[in-house]
Amino acid sequence: MKKFISLLLLGFILIGGIYYAFIYFVSFSEGVRSGELIKLTHKGVIAKTWEGEISQGISGAQIFSFSVLDKDKDVIEKLKEYQGQYVKVNYTERYATFFWLGDTKYFITAVEAEQSPHFRK
Repeated sequence: MKKFISLLLLGFILIGGIYYAFIYFVSFSEGVRSGELIKLTHKGVIAKTWEGEISQGISGAQIFSFSVLDKDKDVIEKLKEYQGQYVKVNYTERYATFFWLGDTKYFITAVEAEQSPHFRK
């Protein structure tokens, strides 16, 4: 009986590890979006995560919500610097997420300032 319980517990741990590795390392899609960076917050009660929003329309009707991993310090600093400006972001979409990684499935991997198409000369 002890051997059965040990094997069952080991099986659950192994399946959990494979599921975590799949969610963390396998991406569903990768892409680029641009818009006005309107929000960047560091929020959470149990686990603090970086969450943000980009407005992709003139009236703010199209909002792209995203998360940033804590390990991407340079991306977080650039997002703070570009607050309120037009930006272009590279992102990775995952199949799912865990609460300690972020609220959304979209994770920003790079950011750069971009010229707004609404105010071109």
